Amino acid sequence: MIVKALTESGVTANESVTPRPPAKRNNGFWKSVLQQKYLYLMSLPFVIWVFIFSYVPIWGWLMAFQNYKPVRSFSEQKWVGLDNFRELFQDERFYLVLRNTLAMSMLGLIFGFVVPILFAVMLNELRGNIFKRSVQTISYLPHFVSWVVVGGIVYKTLAIDGGIVNDLLLWTNVIDEPIQFMAKGKYFWGVLTAADIWKETGWNAIIYLAAITGIDKELYEAAKVDGAGRVKQMFNITLPGIRTTVMVLLIMNIGHLVGIGFEKQFQLQNNMVTDYSEVLDLYALKYGIQIGRFSYGTAISMFTSVVSVILLFTANGLMKKFAKESIM
Repeated sequence: MIVKALTESGVTANESVTPRPPAKRNNGFWKSVLQQKYLYLMSLPFVIWVFIFSYVPIWGWLMAFQNYKPVRSFSEQKWVGLDNFRELFQDERFYLVLRNTLAMSMLGLIFGFVVPILFAVMLNELRGNIFKRSVQTISYLPHFVSWVVVGGIVYKTLAIDGGIVNDLLLWTNVIDEPIQFMAKGKYFWGVLTAADIWKETGWNAIIYLAAITGIDKELYEAAKVDGAGRVKQMFNITLPGIRTTVMVLLIMNIGHLVGIGFEKQFQLQNNMVTDYSEVLDLYALKYGIQIGRFSYGTAISMFTSVVSVILLFTANGLMKKFAKESIM
């Protein structure tokens, strides 16, 4: 049969069939650049911006290994090796600040991450479009309010004289005298977490609402035919449908556990709660700017960045292994 097929195609049995040489593979990257040249040109300004403001400043990490003095040129600085890091890890204040950072980060990760998901799912269950859009708009408006303003709102709300929270607790006989929420460190973490949830829940829920919109509506119709109620649809269709989005954002949030910024803490802190409000970024700002120990402040920031990268890769590896989701 093979000989007959070869003969009919013009090839005799004694002739060898020479395989065709493989076609040269085109350079996929440059071909894509040529095809999408306008898209790449549009993204070029953002790449340059990231390079200038995110990568070029990394050379400043060299200050962590110097006794940096602003009056001297870079070549005249005294190199001290790891002395700044040794001093950092021997400072008892550093471990207190690290405790505060991790505590507020974990509270933010648990509540600040879960609440927007629940809010997005419940908002998706609303049927009235006008009411639904109104609630969504009102919920993300606080995101655009400065933390300076939010700090004033929090202080006024929790004030012992005319504060709505204390007045409500006194009116309901929950407490006998006003509570000084902003003067006791044990309340600071909870107050800051609650303020952050109020400010960012609506904004953070937008991406989950967008993910829910992408779920096939036929799945809900099929579930209704099978007799599934709203709750079952939520747990069996909506939440699994946004699983990838949740995992990706969870990995990114874990990477920021020690780099949570300082704006919230800076606006809500006072001298009576400093032992509970100071975080690593405020610690670095204090030594680097206020005291003028630039090398020591750089060492603190470098520690924060390195730990953030380690946490990011660790979370990504664990998610990839156990949840089959990753960002790289």
